[in-house]
Amino acid sequence: MRSQRNLGANAQIADSAAVFFALGDETRLGLVSRLCNGGPTSITRLTESFDMTRQAITKHLRVMEEAGLVHRTQRGRESLWQIEPKRLADARRHLELISAQWDGALLRLKRFVEG
Repeated sequence: MRSQRNLGANAQIADSAAVFFALGDETRLGLVSRLCNGGPTSITRLTESFDMTRQAITKHLRVMEEAGLVHRTQRGRESLWQIEPKRLADARRHLELISAQWDGALLRLKRFVEG
């Protein structure tokens, strides 16, 4: 039973790692911010916000799409990119878990030092 729990935790960590990798790039983080604030957006509009080619922006969006952070829909000949709020919420929960673990570790250290 314990090994199954570890496998589940390891899978969750691997899943979160893909999101954090995608968010770890300055351009991709900027794209996330732009998509969060502007809603579904075309490559043309996204390219206007960055000093990059459409191909470069598309490459970054594909990394984010693989991590589940964005998805695209077709509207005629145009692709619209949109943020996946659930993936951002999952990443936030993972960071909150890590934060709580650190808080616990620091509290134990404080008690040890003071005790």
